[in-house]
Amino acid sequence: MQPRLVIVTGLSGAGRTEAIRAFEDLGYFCVDNLPPSLVPKFADLIERSPDVQAAALVMDIRGGVFFAEMEEALNWLDQAPVAYQIVFLEADEEALIQRYKMARRRHPLEAGTRLVEAIRQERGVLGELRGRADLVVNTTQLSPLQLRQRLSALFHLGGEGPSFQVRLVSFGFKHGLPKDADLVFDVRFLPNPHYVDELRHLTGNDPAVDEYVMRFPGARDTLARLRDLLEFLLPQFKQEGKPLVTVAVGCTGGQHRSVVFANRLGVALEKAGDKVLVEHRDLARADLGES
Repeated sequence: MQPRLVIVTGLSGAGRTEAIRAFEDLGYFCVDNLPPSLVPKFADLIERSPDVQAAALVMDIRGGVFFAEMEEALNWLDQAPVAYQIVFLEADEEALIQRYKMARRRHPLEAGTRLVEAIRQERGVLGELRGRADLVVNTTQLSPLQLRQRLSALFHLGGEGPSFQVRLVSFGFKHGLPKDADLVFDVRFLPNPHYVDELRHLTGNDPAVDEYVMRFPGARDTLARLRDLLEFLLPQFKQEGKPLVTVAVGCTGGQHRSVVFANRLGVALEKAGDKVLVEHRDLARADLGES
């Protein structure tokens, strides 16, 4: 089988260390902080090594002046026989600041400037690289274990390439958009269970709420159209080489309508043969007043 190469990059403090540990556990040959100029030699090495099934590299801003050669290295890989993918890790500014404070470590670009300015500078430098990434993971709300589990599910060895996965996320618009969503759908136009006394304090996981939401022709028609749209779009993402597509469905509070739709879309896509993960981001929030 042709060796696979995964390049792990992204913002400092966003979880690159946990990511490379995940790849090590999966059996990848891993190298941290490799200068981009050495990528051709490394790619040639793994191509000629029958015992190396796959490899993972961490390349980031720590490379200093050498990091400027990243674009040239990626352009070379585009013409090389080694298939590769880029995993870009990021997190919200507040989360990165908190992590650096807890770790008591300096940001690679912090010399002579404030931490927040260093984070913003790095985000700007990496903007183009983020655009080339096959997978962007926002780790703001992920624990180290959750990050490792997500990468393990996507990049386990044994197949012809990283497994393709659809992640369906229900959310509430009043709590903000999921930052790593590839597609976002709004179902706030549907009748709201909040205005039904016996349903107000239930969630979309309750059969009574599901039945109420789906009793309306508009909901059934919307579900069918979204299912058809995803069945058309997802193969396009897969053909492009994206290992993970995050589809977000939102209502007001993320408790009722969006949960019903995420659950039902998940079932439909699984029946169609897709590997599906359903997450209800805001279901744990105590306020069921709006949905």
